[in-house]
Amino acid sequence: MKLRFQRQIIGLSALTMLALTQTLAVADDKFSDVIIKSQKLDNNTYMFIGAGGNIGVSAGEDGILIIDDQFAPLADKITAALKQIQPGVPKYIVNTHYHGDHTGGNAHFGEKGTILAHHNVLKRLKADSRSPASALPVITYAENISIHFNQDTLEVIHLGPGHTDGDSVVIWEKANIIHMGDLYFKDRFPYIDLAAGGSVTGYRENVSMILNRLDNKTKVIPGHGALGDKNALLTFKHMLDDSINWMRGEIEIGHDLATIKKQGVPPKYANWGWEFISADKWIETLYQDLATKP
Repeated sequence: MKLRFQRQIIGLSALTMLALTQTLAVADDKFSDVIIKSQKLDNNTYMFIGAGGNIGVSAGEDGILIIDDQFAPLADKITAALKQIQPGVPKYIVNTHYHGDHTGGNAHFGEKGTILAHHNVLKRLKADSRSPASALPVITYAENISIHFNQDTLEVIHLGPGHTDGDSVVIWEKANIIHMGDLYFKDRFPYIDLAAGGSVTGYRENVSMILNRLDNKTKVIPGHGALGDKNALLTFKHMLDDSINWMRGEIEIGHDLATIKKQGVPPKYANWGWEFISADKWIETLYQDLATKP
């Protein structure tokens, strides 16, 4: 009986390992066709587009710094793309927030580099038991921090609740470039993570605050989408304004969520939905947050 029980345990363990291997294989297959595309923004600065959040890159005589690192299975592809720019591995990794499509590569890049993020990013990543030590930020901050690197100053700015409660944007002072993280989804409805301290009105105010710091020559790296500029970000801000005003009007009239979803978003923004945040999902986010606040 004891031998049979041991065999059953071994059999279950083998099945568990097989299931885990198959799960990892599926995850890898999902990203097998992803190509990391590099766009040069100035002498030392690049934007990488792949799957997940866009990556900002500073590469020069001081080494390599990256902002966000997409999904874990893409770490080798990101490394290969960096080597096309210059040898070496990132010295610093800045996380704009904690979501896995922006921090999935932390465990890989954190083995040889130093991860920086807001306090709440460390808090949320640490709460996930699957996060290895190398995936956790080593340097955290409450408000802002400056990084003097590759003949420029990168100002990392923490803003109030918006996409999450731990959002940062990164501004290259000399290069006049900004990485917005997920405080900017170019020409798309944004994901606002209300469960992680996000706020619809806070998101809008954060975008407004950043707009006041930009000029018409600023290059704007969105969390998702193609490179933008101040005018493109302003268009995004107008969508936020219109969406908030429209939803507040619907709530004031007394329409419930089902009625508003049946009606749909204003026609002007009918094409802003995408695979992750459809028009219905955007309506749900607006209603869930604004219906509970004055």
